[in-house]
Amino acid sequence: MKKIVIIASLLLAFAGISFAQTTPATAKKPKTAKTATAKPAATTTTAAGPAKKDGTPDMRYKANKDAAKTPPAHLKADGTPDKRFKENKPAKTN
Repeated sequence: MKKIVIIASLLLAFAGISFAQTTPATAKKPKTAKTATAKPAATTTTAAGPAKKDGTPDMRYKANKDAAKTPPAHLKADGTPDKRFKENKPAKTN
């Protein structure tokens, strides 16, 4: 009896594993011709140095890396500096 229970549990385990390994079939979209309006214009930024064909900064150049390192200032909704952040707090004097 013990052997039958072990064999049945192994069969169920292997059946579960075999279903877990298969990927479900997904409906593939038919390929369409690319148009010029496929890329949104919002992704283009002004680069400090050379830019790639799509308008994004080319990060192989130092000028673009330096521009990316400077984080934007933390501002509140009204545009004033947010004093919760270290870079916006005044320097301490002793």
